[in-house]
Amino acid sequence: MSDDKVLYEVKEQTAWITLNRPEALNAINEEMRHLIIEYCARAEADRDVQVVLFRGAGEKGFTVGGDIKERASRNTEPAAAAASPLEARQAKQAPGVHSPIDAVALVQKPTIALLHGYAVGAGLLIAMACDIRIAAENARMGVTEVRLGFMPASGGTQRLARLVGAARALEMCLSGALVDAQEAYRIGLVNKLVPVDGLTGAGEEMAASFAKGAPLALRYIKESVHKGQGLPLEQALRLESDLATLVLTTDDSKEGPRAFVEKRLPAWKGR
Repeated sequence: MSDDKVLYEVKEQTAWITLNRPEALNAINEEMRHLIIEYCARAEADRDVQVVLFRGAGEKGFTVGGDIKERASRNTEPAAAAASPLEARQAKQAPGVHSPIDAVALVQKPTIALLHGYAVGAGLLIAMACDIRIAAENARMGVTEVRLGFMPASGGTQRLARLVGAARALEMCLSGALVDAQEAYRIGLVNKLVPVDGLTGAGEEMAASFAKGAPLALRYIKESVHKGQGLPLEQALRLESDLATLVLTTDDSKEGPRAFVEKRLPAWKGR
């Protein structure tokens, strides 16, 4: 593989974003943070990309999360140079994308995380910001931040609770303990469990199944599901109806039935 710490490749309508620092268990340093944000934006802007897939290089894991050694070195800076809690909070709330987790969550196209080995801390946060998680049987995952003196932010406490329930999320967040792939599948943290050597193939198969759909329909389905979860049912149904109506105004909504009648694959235009 390339020496680049994050790799970006598009093949068969899927953008593959690979964390490529296996010698450090793909620990995410500052350079990687910026590259993940950049590549998420690139995939979002590319009309040829239908699905975005995240994976980690090497045999030992997706990623162990943030680079703790880098964080520790920053913490040795003089106190006067450090931002106050208020300044840090304001910086995080300023307009723009400030973390790779936010960047992943903002991708409007379907996103899939392929998890093997360790998927810990910010690694699990990235995976939870994706729409789908496929885990290899050797995967171990958790939010370990409490053991390092901080908390799982960037959606860690919120997305985890929505996926596995508040009680289970509290148990994982408060203990910092890891769960194995089988337990993660049982509690609904991952969608699918596969052998280690079948992980890439499972991701390719799922991405290909998504890419058969019309691009705008894919986006609006994703928006309807995610936004609808935070709304009362009546409002969620209204959102669904509005988005479905928008989809019916597209050229692709007319191409689909034509292709079906003519017994051919549809030629989606994304408009």
